[in-house]
Amino acid sequence: MIKLSKRLEAVASLVSSGGILADVGTDHGYIPIALMERGRILRAIATDIGRGPLARAAEHIAQCGMQEYIETRLSDGVAALAPGEADSVVIAGMGGGLVIHILTEGETVCRAARELILQPQSELERVRIFLREQGYVTDAEELVAEDGKYYPMMRVHSAGLPAAGKDSSECAAGEPHKAGISQEDVRRRRLWDRYGRQLLEEGHPVLRAYLQKERMISEGILQNLRRQEPTEQIAERIRELEEDLRQNGEAMAYDRMEKADCKTP
Repeated sequence: MIKLSKRLEAVASLVSSGGILADVGTDHGYIPIALMERGRILRAIATDIGRGPLARAAEHIAQCGMQEYIETRLSDGVAALAPGEADSVVIAGMGGGLVIHILTEGETVCRAARELILQPQSELERVRIFLREQGYVTDAEELVAEDGKYYPMMRVHSAGLPAAGKDSSECAAGEPHKAGISQEDVRRRRLWDRYGRQLLEEGHPVLRAYLQKERMISEGILQNLRRQEPTEQIAERIRELEEDLRQNGEAMAYDRMEKADCKTP
């Protein structure tokens, strides 16, 4: 039986049962192998842009006797997939910019899937904003810590193409266009984009640990900058860090803020 790392185990846990999986950038092929071994999926397509990683995946698939159920394909993103061919599409372990590129270039395939499991390694806020603006709905979020690093991930599905002229500054995640949105809604949505709505609303314990680490790092950098000879560049960086710390504090107090909002007449 394949033993997955904590990160990959969390990614695999977001895949719904009973469908066909496409694992984009499969590398060693561990996720499709593990899910087949557990009887969670019917079959899988493991893709990678590199011939070397794909050969490693094929070797592991053969060692586990899964050749009949897991097909390997050389593919740039989802280019080798047909729309509707996969129920679940995993895009994990790559930068946020590349995740957005794959979703954009392979839009037809991604929107046809029942669900997308995304685990960007960077630019989480940018990815969340992109998903919201493009009409994707977040079904579930997870966050794990492994070897001193934090790995956020999400399961989303397409709710349809974004409305023409849709302004992301005035539309909440998964909500239609609203005129006259309040500053409180804007503040809350910025926190959702940065830290994840479900993680905040659940008071996820790993998110709290991440926020504490983020605050400690930002405060250390801020103290160091304030000891330096002031320049415009340093002043701008200080303002950025102060804003980061403000949002961090709001995220730490999110549950209390939500309760206070509910009491407001």
